[in-house]
Amino acid sequence: MDEPTIIRGPERPASRRIPWPIAAASACAALLLLILWFGHELSEGDGASIDRAIMLAMRVPGHPDIPAGPAWLPSAMRDVTALGSATVLTFVVASAAIFLALHQRMRSMALVLGATLLGSAVVTVIKALVSRARPDLIDRLMVEVSHSFPSGHAANSAIVYLTLATLLFPVMPDRRLRGFVLGVAILLTGAIGVSRVYLGVHWPSDVVAGWVFGGGWAMLWWWIELRWLDGKKPVAM
Repeated sequence: MDEPTIIRGPERPASRRIPWPIAAASACAALLLLILWFGHELSEGDGASIDRAIMLAMRVPGHPDIPAGPAWLPSAMRDVTALGSATVLTFVVASAAIFLALHQRMRSMALVLGATLLGSAVVTVIKALVSRARPDLIDRLMVEVSHSFPSGHAANSAIVYLTLATLLFPVMPDRRLRGFVLGVAILLTGAIGVSRVYLGVHWPSDVVAGWVFGGGWAMLWWWIELRWLDGKKPVAM
């Protein structure tokens, strides 16, 4: 008997995927526009009542010059906020870059340097474009002279610590170790942001914007590493 004839429909064209460099650039632009829009809304007064309520909650009622909590807490908060300073973050990034170079992880080293340096530059640009003034609601426990939005400490600490946590994954095969390092990075980033509000040098919305931008930026560069790694894999024959 003759074999039955199989009638096939027209072949569908293969789906076209956007090249990952273009997708990454688009995601970066979208994140930048989101933060700029948020900063513009805050400059018009949106969310001011929430900012004020949170900042006043960190002061003794009726005494905006006296921070709430035990006497040692302001000093501890200064120590925590120093972990997000340019000096400490530069030291951390340089040490991580040398560590990766010694392990012949040149791609990861390039990604760490690119993510942190470009991220810091973008934060500086956003500050200049939004030009939000520092809080004057309560007495500041530190002297700061730059613009307020977004919090550079919150954004840059998220960029550095979260980027290092994710880009160091190839060196840490143990999932529990990866989870621990990522958890420490998140906890550290959160503590630094809270310290900025407690010290009176940032509105809470500045810190939230810094977290969103820094976290999004770090995840974007982790995605870039994964796409880059996929592109280096040999094609199965």
